Amino acid sequence: MTALVSLVTAYLSHAGGSGVLTSRHTLDTYRIGVKQFLAWSDMNAVNLLRPGRHDGQHYINSLLAKGRKPAGVKLKVAAANCLYRALRWAGATQATPFEDVKVAPDHTSGLVKRPPYSEDDLHDVLRVADVQVRFLLLLTAHGGLRISEVLGLKWVDLDTDARRLTVTSGKGRKSRIVAMSTSLSRAARDYRALYGPGGTEAQDGNRSTSPEFVFRFSDAETARYHMKKAFREAEVKFRGFHPGRKYAGTRLLQQIKDFGRVAAHLSHESVDTTRKGYAALPVDDLKNDLAGW
Repeated sequence: MTALVSLVTAYLSHAGGSGVLTSRHTLDTYRIGVKQFLAWSDMNAVNLLRPGRHDGQHYINSLLAKGRKPAGVKLKVAAANCLYRALRWAGATQATPFEDVKVAPDHTSGLVKRPPYSEDDLHDVLRVADVQVRFLLLLTAHGGLRISEVLGLKWVDLDTDARRLTVTSGKGRKSRIVAMSTSLSRAARDYRALYGPGGTEAQDGNRSTSPEFVFRFSDAETARYHMKKAFREAEVKFRGFHPGRKYAGTRLLQQIKDFGRVAAHLSHESVDTTRKGYAALPVDDLKNDLAGW
């Protein structure tokens, strides 16, 4: 199993669509998915190099039977399919067991499936959060950044005077400028005073050899540890980083009622992605006043 996981990593790094720029998050997701598919194959006596005609669909059906949502199943299939691309790349097989498989679409609104944190949730967590967690949380909940984008930030990307930041490690290698809210820019200044160049806590942490990065840790698990600690203290359930990003999209859409601008802020691949994700939001009826956000 270890050798096959390493093969997938090598394929993604050297022959995948993103090449050596494939994000760490993507690599981790595919590694987990490949391991799960290999475990299922072993349990069901599937010949890995010569799979049966219906083995791909059987794998999908087994995931759905366990209650997995279609979106999650698609991620697992993408990982398993990547394994076979890697095997073909290595010349080990010509099998394409996932070529004609189907995953039933899920028509549930993105806001229903993955609702944003509420105003009260964020208020309670920010009230008890330290400087680091406050900045981290607001980067997702106001800036709309993905956790991989947060961890890729460098000090040169922050312009607190102009209240904007530059995302250079966006999904699909896309860069963008993000306007910072008043709360986010203040959190950025407080964080810089402690951990920025010349700050009282500068060079303290796992990234002391790479002081150009904003955060002292580089992996999502460490970021999750700090966030969960603050959420637990605030007695708010931590549901991951994405509900913060959902909050950013929801609040911005309430304010400007423009799917195109929200798509640009969140760096969605297309406006259709934004429309699907926020389809349940009654944009025309919203009267929220976000002054001072």
